[in-house]
Amino acid sequence: MKNRVTGLGGFFFKSKDPDNVKKWYNEHLGLNTDQYGCTFWWKDKEGNDCSTQWSPMSEDTDYYKPSEKQFMMNFRVENLEELLKVLKEEGVEVVGEMETYDYGKFGWIMDPEGNKIELWEPNDQVFLDQEKS
Repeated sequence: MKNRVTGLGGFFFKSKDPDNVKKWYNEHLGLNTDQYGCTFWWKDKEGNDCSTQWSPMSEDTDYYKPSEKQFMMNFRVENLEELLKVLKEEGVEVVGEMETYDYGKFGWIMDPEGNKIELWEPNDQVFLDQEKS
């Protein structure tokens, strides 16, 4: 596969007080925060609208399991289903099953140091439509 990762999809981290952290980043760094954190908009090399998400999450979240880390990275990918097959053939640990939502497909892998990595085949148009309404 030629294009595995096409960009950073997001960075998620555990926080004792996510609402206060979002407020702080809004006040001091000017992040346009909402209930999910902050969405950064950019264009890919073809000029398509793309998003990257920054999100503090509750420290008791189990979303990162089986990782015990305090954060999780999300990478934008092309053709997630095929990529997961290739990664599995390469001996990479795939966590759970691929999930599909209106805003994209998701799959998870573990790196050699126990970091859970979220892979996302995005549908950015859903987020653009939400911003316009």
